Amino acid sequence: MNKSNFAVEASDIIKDFLYYLQTIKGRSPSTVDEYFTDLRTFFRFIKVHKHIVPTDTPYQDIPVDDVDLELISSVTLTDGYEFMNYLVRVRHNDKAARARKTTSVKSFYAYLTDKKHLLRHNPLNELERPNAREKNPLPKYLTLEQSIDLLNAVEGKYKERDYCILTFFLNCGMRLAELVSMDYNDIRSDHTAQIVGKGNKKRIIYLNDACMAAFEAYMKVRPVDGVRAEDKYALFLSSQHRRISRESVQKMVYKYLDKIGLGSQGYSVHKLRHTAATLMYQHGNVDIRVLKDVLGHENLSTTEIYTHLDSSQIEAAAKSNPLSKVKPKRGS
Repeated sequence: MNKSNFAVEASDIIKDFLYYLQTIKGRSPSTVDEYFTDLRTFFRFIKVHKHIVPTDTPYQDIPVDDVDLELISSVTLTDGYEFMNYLVRVRHNDKAARARKTTSVKSFYAYLTDKKHLLRHNPLNELERPNAREKNPLPKYLTLEQSIDLLNAVEGKYKERDYCILTFFLNCGMRLAELVSMDYNDIRSDHTAQIVGKGNKKRIIYLNDACMAAFEAYMKVRPVDGVRAEDKYALFLSSQHRRISRESVQKMVYKYLDKIGLGSQGYSVHKLRHTAATLMYQHGNVDIRVLKDVLGHENLSTTEIYTHLDSSQIEAAAKSNPLSKVKPKRGS
């Protein structure tokens, strides 16, 4: 489980389920990590909801290494729907994100009930999964003008880091998990980086001028002292000098979306990925097959497509993004 922290953060009963997914069900490390992230979010909510921790406790400070059968057994179907409500009202998760979290939690409870026989009955068996597939869904994305507004909204103590994160999202179409797992030495002198996507698949991304300018500006202020040994090479660091978490990145993105008046309109980190793809396709005359390769889409029919694409096309796609020349504002 490269760059996964569930071995440290999860309780034994959660670890048992995650190892089952990896070794018996054959789930990829990144998928298992997503299950852990969803379960961590769920039990952090449950602890607050049941007043086990103070309601003002920062979510990232709520441990899940003590989640035991007593707490798990105390969960009711009503708690499950309260969690769904929390995902909508507080975390602003779209249907797809809520559907994934529901699947993760329901799978965990089904495992404890049907496989381990630790629960007499599954309290979440009837929890309905949101329909992630809408009729003729259209990806939601920011316009070019809104994208520039989002970048220009960046300010504060961590402005170089936040600007670099947003620039990577908007120019490269990276997934959240891909971004937080990056190390700074993943970025090579030829302005490329190898990242690990869904299914543990590796791919090369090209960092255009905007990405490199933002990266170089951030590296000048990136903390060096006080960083944990295991996070020594992490590209993006939190205020505690640890590898930044998915939750922290999501919170940061929502902050700037709120600032430009888009916070309550269904935009999210994943929508920035849609934005990058749309801008490249609409403004860059990028072949759809090249675009799929740029994004590392898991629904490619075969990997044979990769052999038919010249890497220069992929580099040209990154450079064609209309945000590639947008640089940090001086003195901001």
